[in-house]
Amino acid sequence: MSDKKVGLISLGCPKALVDSERIITQLKIDGYDIVPTYDDADIVVVNTCGFIDEAKQESLDAIGEAIAENGKVIVTGCKGNEAEKIKDLHPNVLSVTGAHAYEEVVGAVHQFVPQEKKHDPFTDLVPDQGIKLTPRHYSYLKISEGCNHRCSFCIIPSLRGDLVSRPIGDVLDEAERLVRAGTNELLVISQDTSAYGVDTKYRTGFWQGRPVKTRMQELCEELGNMGVWVRLHYVYPYPHVDNIIPLMAEGKILPYLDIPLQHGSPKVLKAMKRPAATENTLERIKRWRETCPDLTLRSTFIVGFPGETEQDFEELLSFIDEAQLDRVGCFKYSPVEGATANELPGSVPDEVKQERFERFMEAQQKISTAKLKAKIGKTLEVVVDEVDEEGAIARSQADAPEIDGLVYLNGETELQPGDVLNAKVFQSDEYDLWAEPV
Repeated sequence: MSDKKVGLISLGCPKALVDSERIITQLKIDGYDIVPTYDDADIVVVNTCGFIDEAKQESLDAIGEAIAENGKVIVTGCKGNEAEKIKDLHPNVLSVTGAHAYEEVVGAVHQFVPQEKKHDPFTDLVPDQGIKLTPRHYSYLKISEGCNHRCSFCIIPSLRGDLVSRPIGDVLDEAERLVRAGTNELLVISQDTSAYGVDTKYRTGFWQGRPVKTRMQELCEELGNMGVWVRLHYVYPYPHVDNIIPLMAEGKILPYLDIPLQHGSPKVLKAMKRPAATENTLERIKRWRETCPDLTLRSTFIVGFPGETEQDFEELLSFIDEAQLDRVGCFKYSPVEGATANELPGSVPDEVKQERFERFMEAQQKISTAKLKAKIGKTLEVVVDEVDEEGAIARSQADAPEIDGLVYLNGETELQPGDVLNAKVFQSDEYDLWAEPV
């Protein structure tokens, strides 16, 4: 009896990627093969994104392509919350489920493509760390689902629900398995990493026979003892984040924080239903850098939010000039179906959004260029992501995969992905560095 084969398309953010890893891990445990082409698959799972219009359309296009190329399609993920719309557009879809619905997806695969061959744990081995969709040397570690914030531009709580923190023992067990399997960089992710444990009132759990609180600080302390890079994403600048900075200064976890600040105008932040005390944020950033001078700060901002005036935008430019953030992304506001921001007055014309986006990026590019130029002559610890005939492409501790800059090691063709080495910087541009091993 031949194994049944499942194809998978994973769209969206790293949190969705972790969902995909869980789905294919369970399917492998159940005896299914995971294949990379439509032709080889008996059924295709499409894990969708439903956050902004472009992502929704990409998801619908992927569903349509899978139906055309294969015919048997299961849909899951954030866009799956709009099951009726998906069924109206693609009536041949076999099953539609929402975000992090692992059991339902696996159940649907069993229903529509029953596995005749029984799983044999002695021959059908699944790695202890599960099946990963990232390179071997780095892994996403998801610590919670959902979010308690009600930002006016966001529909994540309606897609993924309120905050639900994973038991700290489960998180640390998974981290340990990943490290044993060769991971040398753990990327901690959630919708709100700094809120970890709020929903459980920081309940005390157990790991390796020791009591450990379900709280961000204790999580970082334990991960910091595993001997690998630990990178924090989606951290709100709450006061208790101050307690994490000394761990960075001591080298326990990477001196890197990904903080979604979104704007610099208190008026716009209030309309976004975000923390509006920008002066407190700037003061906190100043203190963090005093404690840990090597701290890298990444953030994202939105321009053209409803009601944003030229004065508001100028306040945003002043904010980034004072904050001197290392890595910054910017998005032009796009209405999201179901978001309360759609009802706000003061819609900003598209041409104004574009003009502000360009001015913002020009201002931030100058900051980034100066910061990277200051690294010329310095020796950095880097990790290699890929190697080709021209050399190796690496990242420093200041660079997260896929979203930040790169460190080019020209001519270093003998290195391997996952290698960690020291390299001296000799050139820079707006976003990337060039270095040579030392």
